[in-house]
Amino acid sequence: MNQVCDLRNSNCKPCEGGVPPLTAEQATTLLQQLNGWQLNGQQLEKRYEFKDYYQTMAFVNALAWVSHRQDHHPDLQVCWGHCVVRYSTHAIGGLSENDFICAAKADALFAI
Repeated sequence: MNQVCDLRNSNCKPCEGGVPPLTAEQATTLLQQLNGWQLNGQQLEKRYEFKDYYQTMAFVNALAWVSHRQDHHPDLQVCWGHCVVRYSTHAIGGLSENDFICAAKADALFAI
């Protein structure tokens, strides 16, 4: 795995299992390229704050489109005024580079 990559402009690679999840060291290195994300066990997560439910849902819908395009889908906790996004690669039981790529893309959406 490339230790330093342009996460935001990368694309997810198909992952059907059979490869090991990232080590703690690899995950920590990739985490340094993200702002506000945290490692929570075998998940990568972040809470996004919004002014109202409409803005929350607009973000969730845009993220759903990006997730579909990348074929890598987060777990979402959607509430009034905020959304918690969690990534993990279920096929390998841990984190993959795809999780960090999608996290960077979520941040790019939020910045719009």
